[in-house]
Amino acid sequence: MSATHRERARGPVATTDSFVGRGPELDKTCALLVGSTRLITLVGPGGIGKTRLATAAVSRFGKARNTPVFWVRLARLTKGADAVAIEEEATASVVEADFSGRSGWEALVDTLTRTDESGHTLQTVLVMDNCEHVLTGAGQVIAELLAAVPGLTILATSREAIGWVDEHVVVVPPLTRQEAVTLFKQRAELTGHPVTDADHGTVVGLICGRAHNHPLCVRLAAARLMRQPLAMIVRELSGEATDRRLRWSHGPRVGAERRHQGIRDVIAWSYDLCSDKEQLLLDRMSVFAAGYDTNPEDHTCSSLDVGADLEAIEAVCADPAPEPDHNGKIAVGVAADEVEGLLERLVDQSLVTAHITPSAVRYSMLECIRLFTRERLEERSTDEVDEPARFEQRHRRYYRDKVVHVQRHWYSPAEQDLLNWARAACDNIMTAIETSLAAGDPVLGLEISTGLISLRASFFKGSLRELLLWTERALQATRTLTPQPVELQVEAMTLVGWLSLLQGNNEDAEQILEDCVSACIDDPKTRQNWRRTPEDDIGLPAPVEFVWGVELMFAHGDPRAIPVLARALDKYRAHGVRGGEARSEWHEALAASLLGSAGQAMEITRRHLEHAADTGAWSKAWAELPVAIALTKHGDPTEALTIGHAVLAHQLAVHDQWGAVWTVHVRIWSLAQIIADSIAAGSTDSMKLERLATKTAQLAGAAATLSAELGVSIDVLSPVAYETSKAVDVARQVLGSDAFATAQQQGSRLRPELCEVQRLALGTLSIEKMPMDHPARENTLSHWGELSAAEQEVAALAAAGWTNTAIAARRGISRRTVDAQMAAVLQKLMIASRDDIIGFVPEDQISEVRTEATRQPHRTGQRPRSPRSRK
Repeated sequence: MSATHRERARGPVATTDSFVGRGPELDKTCALLVGSTRLITLVGPGGIGKTRLATAAVSRFGKARNTPVFWVRLARLTKGADAVAIEEEATASVVEADFSGRSGWEALVDTLTRTDESGHTLQTVLVMDNCEHVLTGAGQVIAELLAAVPGLTILATSREAIGWVDEHVVVVPPLTRQEAVTLFKQRAELTGHPVTDADHGTVVGLICGRAHNHPLCVRLAAARLMRQPLAMIVRELSGEATDRRLRWSHGPRVGAERRHQGIRDVIAWSYDLCSDKEQLLLDRMSVFAAGYDTNPEDHTCSSLDVGADLEAIEAVCADPAPEPDHNGKIAVGVAADEVEGLLERLVDQSLVTAHITPSAVRYSMLECIRLFTRERLEERSTDEVDEPARFEQRHRRYYRDKVVHVQRHWYSPAEQDLLNWARAACDNIMTAIETSLAAGDPVLGLEISTGLISLRASFFKGSLRELLLWTERALQATRTLTPQPVELQVEAMTLVGWLSLLQGNNEDAEQILEDCVSACIDDPKTRQNWRRTPEDDIGLPAPVEFVWGVELMFAHGDPRAIPVLARALDKYRAHGVRGGEARSEWHEALAASLLGSAGQAMEITRRHLEHAADTGAWSKAWAELPVAIALTKHGDPTEALTIGHAVLAHQLAVHDQWGAVWTVHVRIWSLAQIIADSIAAGSTDSMKLERLATKTAQLAGAAATLSAELGVSIDVLSPVAYETSKAVDVARQVLGSDAFATAQQQGSRLRPELCEVQRLALGTLSIEKMPMDHPARENTLSHWGELSAAEQEVAALAAAGWTNTAIAARRGISRRTVDAQMAAVLQKLMIASRDDIIGFVPEDQISEVRTEATRQPHRTGQRPRSPRSRK
């Protein structure tokens, strides 16, 4: 055997770090191997870890079964190698030595074919690694091998599926964030610059996120520690023009594939496999915002709001009907009707990610691929045409036109679809604003930013602070123009003022109002005294009336906000501006519910709800909030809770966290009002009052955590702060200061990213029933201590899986006594099922419970029932 052949027979290159993550994919692959599946293909982008996963899977499989595993590495073959070359490579890798007169194919088939003494077919596993660049030939050889060798299982790795009829595709996702951090720390150890725990929770997590939690990118980032500190690595992963990840020097020169020595090598390997039109579409797509892949194990509350839809990509990237040049030649282009097919091919090749939702498909590229293709787009420029500038202009005009369209149709039965679009398009809309300013087109940028604020899309995704910053930059840039777009500027200023009020920046909002009035009112005396009589119409335009009304409500708690907002509503309606009309009507209803009389509150909120009911579920849910407030303050707080429950369930379904902040606060007020009404009615049910007060305190802490997560707190708004303070005082009087503080702290430790705050408010999550190792249970006493010694023994046996009958026999008491004791255990622990008991068992007794689980009586042939895990 030659040296080259010996290298091939060894299988995959050994690695210096342990296998990290991939639990579900590894389990699935092993299960398919054990099930003798004919073809399993691990699919994912370059460097994602397909080969490592294949290695781990066959290693685990080999320990379970004495099955031969052969390995064929196709990366050494040239692009487009045919079936003959692949067959020769497979034969050289699989057949150790052959001195017979058989053909190579016969030797390969004979080696892979195994039977037992009875002639029954036995399984053999063949790993075909790196098929993407020889896909046609590899597919042909794989199909012929599967037909020729009945017991053969082929495990292939490729950047796209093989395409065989019964192929099982296992998609290899990025690592989870925690797995990526673990891998980074492993690789950092190898550089001699280990990562400390302090770095673990801050900079390393940021680096891994910017590297898409992609294993190869994480390894290369960790390798940079040999040359620079963590902070510099973060700066080099900026995602902007200054991003240097494609310029990083190569990783290991020995022990790694050449195509995996740098990020540029990984991408170029796949890019070079694309057709001319596929490459052209990729290059043009670089003007869109970058996307990301996710790992299903990274559980979050948000949906996958990323990427551009087919319409956007066609509008921005497709060419008009091609025309010949003066030499009669037609340049390579992309027609609109070709885009979808090209995208599907690029998704197959793992260069573009398809984000499939129940109602849409969107497409994006990872940041590293976007940077690579941006360079290719720049190389396509000529002296006459700047290609990046040309397609950036298409991009921002498309999103400007879409934002205008969505504004016109926002408050309609189509609003949910439009909301989904706005949320998913947010990153691209922000990119359009940024490029408009860079290109000297601030009016277009200001049109987009004001539209985005009007749509309230930033309440669902993105940052209010970032949107405000871009809007203010666009405003400043338009002030250098002649003539200036005054009407657009006033609209933008008022929307900035509105957001400033929501953030509690009342002084900024006051100055903005003064500037708007100065721009709209010519009479000096009117400009000087305009605040004195809010009831009078002095001719201000609808946007200024709106932000004035909001200021009166949120900054001053002034009931005169109601007529000012009503006037804004009438003016918007007269001009047919439906978005401004709906926004003003909601704030009028809110002002009436918080500051108005009982009659005003009930009448105005009900009227708004009737109007909103004809638009869509989202507007209707928001319209129900003022109704719930009015009922809490002037009617039936129990009915308010019912309304709030339905509203919050809808908000949870559509990922409206901004709305959830409002709804959770309203539920706090409703619970406190029920407590106050019960006390006023002479209630003596102290347990019920304490339970309601505990829920109120927990929600108060949870609401603060949710607000902090979003970076906006509605408790800075005057009437909201008053209502919340009043509710907190009611709950504190019932519980006492210490118990209230404990319950409030429990709520504050819930995890917004898992929607635990909303679930607590909905009643589908109980802090008392959560595992003791959850942060919300930290430093809190378990109800286990409330059980008697006998009840603790019964509870421990029940947690171990013993039946009541078995417990009775064990303890020498009657079944009826055990039934009564079990009922007391469930009541004291405040749980509904014996399966939940394990969460309350103290740590020092868990081993005893596990021991009892092995001792429980069971029928012959029946396995003992194990206690449920705390997790």
